[in-house]
Amino acid sequence: MLKVKDVTIYTKKGCPYCAAAKKHYTDEGVKFTEIDVHDTPGAQDKVLKLTKGEKIVPVIIEDGRVKTGFGGG
Repeated sequence: MLKVKDVTIYTKKGCPYCAAAKKHYTDEGVKFTEIDVHDTPGAQDKVLKLTKGEKIVPVIIEDGRVKTGFGGG
């Protein structure tokens, strides 16, 4: 089981890597906040800041650490 307290996942619909990331945290029993970059105002800008301009999802914030992609994404 993962020992993380705060997880936010920036996703978009239809992204298999986003789905894999969400499944991973769910399987590990970790609650997370999901933010769809297309449905949430300002989310795309936030992702671009977090990734230094790279257009990629998922972007995972795990206890303040930024991770991009998941399983090859």
